[in-house]
Amino acid sequence: MTTTATRPADHAPADRPIVTEFERARRRRIHTGLLVLAAVAVAAVAVYQFWDLPSASSYALDLRRRQLATLVIAGVSCGVSAVLFQTLAGSPLLTPGVMGFDALYVLLGTLIVLMLGTDTLVGMSPVTTTVLNAAALSLFGVVIFGLLLHVSGRNLVVMVLIGMVCSALFSSLGSFASRMLSPTDFLTVQDIMFASFSTADESVLKVTAVLTAVAVAACVPLLKYLDLLNLGTERAIILGLRYRLVVGLTLTVITVLVASSTALVGPMTFLGLIVANIARQVVASPGMVR
Repeated sequence: MTTTATRPADHAPADRPIVTEFERARRRRIHTGLLVLAAVAVAAVAVYQFWDLPSASSYALDLRRRQLATLVIAGVSCGVSAVLFQTLAGSPLLTPGVMGFDALYVLLGTLIVLMLGTDTLVGMSPVTTTVLNAAALSLFGVVIFGLLLHVSGRNLVVMVLIGMVCSALFSSLGSFASRMLSPTDFLTVQDIMFASFSTADESVLKVTAVLTAVAVAACVPLLKYLDLLNLGTERAIILGLRYRLVVGLTLTVITVLVASSTALVGPMTFLGLIVANIARQVVASPGMVR
């Protein structure tokens, strides 16, 4: 009687995934790309922070530090929210900006100046202004997303289209309100129409950093469900995904992230699109299925 000896590798445990050589090469390529990007980012930060310092180096270092923190917070908020929104919408060409957050931010500032005057807006502390903007944008996002999700059901395309209509409406209302301003008030409104990284206050950075950190931490438990949703709405539901709950929680996280970045620096529609697509190219993410 003869027996055949088998090596342990011939019978791998059933719960251990088989990693092909192609997958190993892909992971090595991703790790290399991330390391290169990290090295470039560290070098760029060092050059920006310490290059060509003037005689008043302490002031320049503090200013550059705050500007760098602003860039990091805005980049994280816009990038994460864009990736989450693109996963829900099934398109790498969309950002949460299409839902009207930027237009609403400009409309709120215009209405405050119109009804209360420039002195009221200028007299507010930076933290108060940031908290009010973030609260208003978050409330808008939760309400509008909740209503749209209830109306559109499982059709996220319909929700995005309705959101684009809301964005156009807010933009038109903001333009109409700005026409009733005096020249001095209009100059004040113009300042909030464009993103700015040079005027961030220390207290504002702390508030937005906390909001961003909480929102990013809240999206971590949702990642496995978003991977499932990336297979397609119907497939995810068949596999047991609690669709409305997952989408509702994800939209809430997106709302907080967008509100945080918009209240900090102003309208930043394009940044999330750039960050998300660069990251997708680096990790060679497969196309989203719908």
